[in-house]
Amino acid sequence: MTHVLELRGITKRFPGVLANDNISITLREGKILALLGENGAGKSTLMNVLYGLYQPDEGQILVRGKEVQIHGPNDAIAQGIGMVHQHFMLVPVMTVTENVMLGVEPTKHGVFLDQEKVAKRIREISDEYGLEVDPDAYVGDLPVGIQQRVEIIKVLYRHADILILDEPTAVLTPQEVEGLFKIIHTLINAGKSIIFITHKLKEVLAVADDISVLRLGKMVGSADPKQATTESLAALMVGREVALTVEKEAAKAGEAVLVVKDLFVRDEREHLTVQGVSFEVRESETLGIAGVQGNGQTELVYALTGLLQAEAGEIHLTGESIKQATPRRILERGVAHIPEDRQRHGLILSFPIYDNMMLCTYYKEPFAKGVSLQQKAIFENAERLTEQYDVRTPNIYVHAGTLSGGNQQKVIVAREFSRPIKLLIASQPTRGLDVGSIEYIHSQIVKKRDEGAGVLLVSSELDEILALSDRIAVMYKGQIMAILDAKDATKEQLGLLMAGIHPTAEIRN
Repeated sequence: MTHVLELRGITKRFPGVLANDNISITLREGKILALLGENGAGKSTLMNVLYGLYQPDEGQILVRGKEVQIHGPNDAIAQGIGMVHQHFMLVPVMTVTENVMLGVEPTKHGVFLDQEKVAKRIREISDEYGLEVDPDAYVGDLPVGIQQRVEIIKVLYRHADILILDEPTAVLTPQEVEGLFKIIHTLINAGKSIIFITHKLKEVLAVADDISVLRLGKMVGSADPKQATTESLAALMVGREVALTVEKEAAKAGEAVLVVKDLFVRDEREHLTVQGVSFEVRESETLGIAGVQGNGQTELVYALTGLLQAEAGEIHLTGESIKQATPRRILERGVAHIPEDRQRHGLILSFPIYDNMMLCTYYKEPFAKGVSLQQKAIFENAERLTEQYDVRTPNIYVHAGTLSGGNQQKVIVAREFSRPIKLLIASQPTRGLDVGSIEYIHSQIVKKRDEGAGVLLVSSELDEILALSDRIAVMYKGQIMAILDAKDATKEQLGLLMAGIHPTAEIRN
């Protein structure tokens, strides 16, 4: 079978880091190559070299057997290569049509932008590949899964037949993932070839024709998805056996740490997204919030952490109302928060890692004495946490924005888990993390629970909810459908509740 793409001996160095070390991969025409590896393994760097965002220090790129020079994205596009980035490259205040035509604006009469022509082509692409995207919709109003389809339309509009999908399922719900897989198979049936970058083992086995594995910047092996298992891939990826199941003792729940009663919250557009929600989280237990993203979970967490003011209802933390409290006051009361949007609410991307590691307590000892920051203590704290939580970075002085998405998440987790807490609010805590990091984060969440903290876990990953929770609340259209004991819950039962349907079996509140 023809190799539509070959990378031979690609090496890429950054100051203090050998990101890609003599890597060679091949992509067969009309097939899906899964590029698997931990955070910081070099996957995205390698694809950025292929797309022209980085220049390799050594190595060759061959497209359809011919060596090519790719000095920038325009060169990649000219070779039929398109890339859908992990963090979408879209302008929220512009329409789908305006986003798609950026950089390749057609005109009519030599003067006016021909948006009608672009919109017509978008509809044709959308129909051909089952993408179901409205050209006139504003991107900022679209769910994440549809925004990703817009990115796919952008590369197809530019006639790409080699598609790079960088962590394409990192921000998708299970239902959106299923939709994406259908689109991927439609693309393959149409003759496209795809490089699928991920660290999710089940997805690799579900979609890949070939698997290449990177570890610490090197190619460490390949696998046949028909013969590989999640366990064998995890071991190849991490370099050791990985526990893919969560080990935990039964909860020994104590007094209520968090009590929420009849809570109503409006989002930033004044839509009522949380409607009469009531629940409690007790000491030494984990309450999981399951649901398709967009059913009020985000606004619920914002209200609990002071990022949004509740319209009505009560929020009590260890007996004290925090309904009107500021985020700082809530943190000082012993709440740790792993936010859903790490870049917007978890980090200051332009700040170095050492500053991000102490954002919650920068004004307290040992980091400050009066108005004077104590740099030695700040650096020592960052060095310790970086090592403890395996943050892959050249040093603690680089900006947080230069880290991979998974390593950004590790910085947040390290900061939030390293101080005394009574309540942990973890929203999508392992989104974008590899299996080794997920194993570690899960063990740390269980450890916090066992140390006596209450844990509120919000996740769109049902496997994660079932593995970590002691009780599970299901949200649908801003309301709690039911609260179940985790030991009695099934995926089928939760799935029905997530769709707003009560199973016929009795549900215990």
